[in-house]
This record gives sequence, C-alpha cells and structure tokens, in this order.
Amino acid sequence: MIIVMKKNATQEQIARTVEWIESVGYRPHPSHGVERTIIGAVGDARVPEYIKVIEQLSGVEKAIPILKPYKLASREFRGDDTVIQAGYVEIGGPRFVVVAGPCAIEGEEQIMESAYIAKKGGADILRGGAFKPRTSPYSFQGMGEEGLKLLRRAGDSVGLPVITEVLNTEEADIVAEYADILQIGARNVQNFALLKRVGKSKKPVLLKRGMMTTIEELLMSAEYILSSGNDKVILCERGIRTFETATRNTLDISAVPVLKDLTHLPVMVDPSHAAGAWKLVLPLSRGALAVGADGIMIEMHPRPEQAVSDGMQSLKPERYYAFMDEIRKIEGLIRPLSEVGR
Repeated sequence: MIIVMKKNATQEQIARTVEWIESVGYRPHPSHGVERTIIGAVGDARVPEYIKVIEQLSGVEKAIPILKPYKLASREFRGDDTVIQAGYVEIGGPRFVVVAGPCAIEGEEQIMESAYIAKKGGADILRGGAFKPRTSPYSFQGMGEEGLKLLRRAGDSVGLPVITEVLNTEEADIVAEYADILQIGARNVQNFALLKRVGKSKKPVLLKRGMMTTIEELLMSAEYILSSGNDKVILCERGIRTFETATRNTLDISAVPVLKDLTHLPVMVDPSHAAGAWKLVLPLSRGALAVGADGIMIEMHPRPEQAVSDGMQSLKPERYYAFMDEIRKIEGLIRPLSEVGR
C-alpha cells in the first residue's frame, strides 16, 4: 500500500509512521517530494484492516492499496517519471539518451578507439562487455576484470559514463567498482539472487527484458531490485522470441508505451539485439523515438568485420556518425512534442 503523508507532516510523524510499518512486518520505502512524503509499504496484503489503522496515525492523510503485484515499480506508487542520474547523464529526462559501443571489449586499442568514435558521434554513454554470456562455451567469453579496467579508462578518457553486464553474484562487486551502470542481460532477467544482489548496490541498473518474458514478469523482476533498496532501475526492451526468422528477435515496440503507462521507471530500447543486422538499427531506433522511449542502446565497432561477437549488427564508424546525425534531427522534432503531451 501507499501511505500519503499530510503536507505539514513533521519528520517525527514520518519517522513514527515508518516505525509502525516495520512493526507489522512491512518494509517501508519513503519517497520525499517537494510538497509531501509518500511511503510505500511492501509486504503480505493479508490484513486489509491495517489500512484503517494507519490512517489514524498522526500526520497521515490517507492509505491506498496497490493492486498491481509490482508495488514499487507501479504508477500507483509514483505518478511522476523517475529520472536516473549516471555521471552527468540523466536517463528519463528531456534528452533522448544514446548508449553506444562494441558488444565485447577485445583489447585496449579497440575500446579506446570505440570510445573516441562514440563521443565524436554524440553518444551519452559508452558500452562494452567484459564478461560475455555466450550460447556456445567455445565462443569468446570476455576479458574479465582487465576488460573492466580498459572500459573505465576509455570512458574517462573521453568523458563518458560506462555500462557493462553483470553475469553472476560473485562478479557484482567488481563490476560495480568500475561501471557507472550495471546491466542485467536478457538471460538473467529472472536470476532473482542476482537481482537482489544488484538491488543492494547504489549504482543504476539497466534491466533487459528476456526473450520469453512478459511485461508483467519484467516489472516483477524490477520489483526485486527496487524492494532490495535500489530505486535506480532502467527497463530495456531488446526483442522477444517469436515464430519469425527474418530477424534475430522481434522488437516489441508496443512494450514501450505499455510500460510507460504501467510504470514510472525509464524505458530504453536495444534495436541491435532485436534486429541482428545493422541495416535495421536505424529504422527500429526511429520507432523507439516515436513511441516515447527514453533512449537506445546500440552496438558500434571500429571494424565490425573483425569483431569477436555481434559484428553483423554493429555499425561501422561512418554509418554510426550518419545514424547519430539522423537520430538527433528526429529527436529535435519529436521530443518537444512529447513533452507538450505530458
């Protein structure tokens, strides 16, 4: 449920309300706004009479039950859009955020060149995989901690925040040491131990939708992170598995406005993994912009033909520059209109 405090509620009244919530076995999640404080109380909903009791507490204006199974991620919990800070970049704000870089960190020269290209083209965040989850055990598995060090150095050299994937709980702390944003990939969207682990981190988490994950299941996975104490969650639609074989996955573009209606969390799109082909990245990115996504994550490589993974879906530098020029032009036309409609 949500407990709405009165506008003139004192800090002592808020603290007593939090204590009461904890005393009945619920977990309090205060959200301090400009005018008033709202407290999310998450726990077993077997005792509806708690609502009547809590409304009698001093400083409480009303208590509202949340009907959605995902409490903290829901629009009922927070009506305003959440804006997440990663370095100097705001995700969920007025700017359409572009994350760009190679699928995998292959060496110092490659990631440094990628960082320079990403920055020159106008990207906001640098991506690169240090630990790679691969379908085949014989494929390149990533450079590990050495790759993390190179990614950090590359991002710092051009002034870009960096994002990379966390594969398991054992690597969560070491990845958080180097990355500005922790990425949970499609294969780990329901790895609940990992979700709870990154939920204890203070770093923003980009949570990708699984290939066979429903929108509600995605939001329930986000709830694991939120309920563990980390309110910096970014959702990412990256394509789902269907009967279609013309593309690597099927980009569920409708998921973006649906999520925007159901949750306050920012929503991004990964057209590269959805398409599996560089020619489709631009048209899918146009679609992401048009339906209200907060940003995109694309793959770019200095020499895609030499890439150890996902070369077919990676943009060459010249294509990347042309891509970014068009995206920023479209953003200038669409984003002001979307702001008016909010």
